[in-house]
Amino acid sequence: MDLSLGGFHHLTAITANASGNLDFYTRVLGLRLVKKTVNQDDTTAYHLFYGDGDATPGSDITFFDWPVGPARRGTHSVVRTGFRVDGESLGWWRDHLRAAGVKAGDVVEVGGRPTLAFEDPEGQRLSLVANGAPADAHPWAKSTVPAEHQILGLGPITMSVPKLEPTETVLTRVMNMKKIAEYPVNAISTNQVHVFEMGPGGPAAELHVAVEPDMPVAREGAGAVHHVAFRTPDYEGLAAWTERVRGFRIPSSGEVERFYFRSLYFREPGGVLFEIATDIPGFTADEPLATLGEKLSLPPFLEGRRGSIEANLKPL
Repeated sequence: MDLSLGGFHHLTAITANASGNLDFYTRVLGLRLVKKTVNQDDTTAYHLFYGDGDATPGSDITFFDWPVGPARRGTHSVVRTGFRVDGESLGWWRDHLRAAGVKAGDVVEVGGRPTLAFEDPEGQRLSLVANGAPADAHPWAKSTVPAEHQILGLGPITMSVPKLEPTETVLTRVMNMKKIAEYPVNAISTNQVHVFEMGPGGPAAELHVAVEPDMPVAREGAGAVHHVAFRTPDYEGLAAWTERVRGFRIPSSGEVERFYFRSLYFREPGGVLFEIATDIPGFTADEPLATLGEKLSLPPFLEGRRGSIEANLKPL
């Protein structure tokens, strides 16, 4: 079968302030809370999923709510998460973010695309990237952002490693990505960012790898990224990926049932945690589309513990 990743499935980051996180991503960025659930391995922590109006795979940024201190920035980590927007919307977003008190830069070209960089209140590094091709938009009618300016989904995601070759080998030989370009980390650096493309191509399917050998090692905390997930359409595809990763003797989790999707986890040589996740069954597996995220959802294997789980969660 064709083992081409379909782009990004979701990205999971860390917050230490669930209520502030909810306010920023829904009120300021206009995303929809498409699933309010818990970390299935630590049920004392919320797992919040924000996406587009239809909770489309590839639109979600998600957060674990943990009582941790700020992250330390550095290599061996994901360093910036991109979101795609209509290219004509970047000026609107710059003004909107600044009016909301967000420190946002100017629109500049990064890797050949107009880009607006900014951070959330905990220092999560984000950017808005001009979408390179017409997109199948799924706006949310209740968003604070007008439909024509709403975030379309995840865009390029940038990670940092101290050495390219081991990571490149996994991306190209194991994960079937193609290296298509490179550009400087910044105007004064000799370090390069290497662009790797997944099956469909375009900004929703580009992983950017910055090579930064002189950076300190990142430390996980609030404002950091926990892992990045890539799309495979169904369970058959995930089984094939599981066999492929095993065939290259890469340690992995094996298949993990998350109810809303099924996953495979492994670390690439630079230390970044990767996940391959199925598009099915999606977030309407236990809630109607019209009311997604309005109450605490628990997968069936946790439903029997609802009382104790809810008692350990802060009101949100």
